[in-house]
Amino acid sequence: MPIPAPVLYPPFQVVRLNHIVLSVSDLSRSRAFWADTLGLQVTGEADDRLYLRAMEERGHHCVVLERGEEPRARVLGFKVYAEEDLDRARHFFRARGLPAEFVEAPHQGRTLRCKDPLGVPLEFYFAMEKLPSIHQRYALYRGVKPLRIDHFNCFSDDVQASVDFYNALGFRTTEYTECEQTGRLWAAWMHRKGGVHDMAFTHGVGPRLHHVAFWVPTPLNIIDLLDLMATTGYVANIERGPGRHGISNAFFLYVRDPDGHRIELYCSDYLTADPDHEPIRWDLRDPQRQTLWGAPAPRSWFEEGTPFPDTPPRQPVYEASPIVAA
Repeated sequence: MPIPAPVLYPPFQVVRLNHIVLSVSDLSRSRAFWADTLGLQVTGEADDRLYLRAMEERGHHCVVLERGEEPRARVLGFKVYAEEDLDRARHFFRARGLPAEFVEAPHQGRTLRCKDPLGVPLEFYFAMEKLPSIHQRYALYRGVKPLRIDHFNCFSDDVQASVDFYNALGFRTTEYTECEQTGRLWAAWMHRKGGVHDMAFTHGVGPRLHHVAFWVPTPLNIIDLLDLMATTGYVANIERGPGRHGISNAFFLYVRDPDGHRIELYCSDYLTADPDHEPIRWDLRDPQRQTLWGAPAPRSWFEEGTPFPDTPPRQPVYEASPIVAA
């Protein structure tokens, strides 16, 4: 089996994912989509930057939009358990010859910026500026009513290498896809917070960001968002869904922001907190793997993603053929 044994006592403790930094071409246009349409709350604004959070989050931000010439996923952010874990993380990355430096990050405490072995830019922090709770301020709820950031999914040119590295950090695999013809790993879903995933990897030209996902209260909120997007000029931004994944059991919708960044709206997955939770295997050619109801994903879902800065994407280490919609 291509899934390594879980590391229950990793070299430093990651609590969960927390935030993403994306470059966008027009902050006003992005605000109209991310805040006024999706429903994230604006927590800070500058000439070149917009900060947002979801409804149950207490930290200052889960999304940072920065003005840039080209769409890029600038960094994927994670929270650690204690201040000391930042020093342990720096030692871990540097011992493997990987870049790791402390940087200034607004609204965050000491922040470690680094890269994984395939070139995905990461940062780890312990303390972030706290904001008053707005979870029960229902007058603020708009769009799809996003409650929290849920996960990242990245294209990886070597899914096995990605899984091996994040497994060493204590990320545990919940589900995975294996290519029956080659016996190799095609995709994997890995978690820290006790859901199906904080980080997932999909076979493809990479590394690139495939999508960032937000947890929403119910499938009906996704239907409401579809009605809103279809009548406010965003119908072309609806890429895939709604549907229910075989993997994770989640009810989902994929949309694209004005710069092409892919966003998943997501609910109804399951608890994975037990340390002896056994991963579920799927075959790449199983039509219910992508969507429990059998509908395949469009070609764009397998081919298009957001590049990371200073990390040229590479062709995958082996060829595989998923089921693609005609």
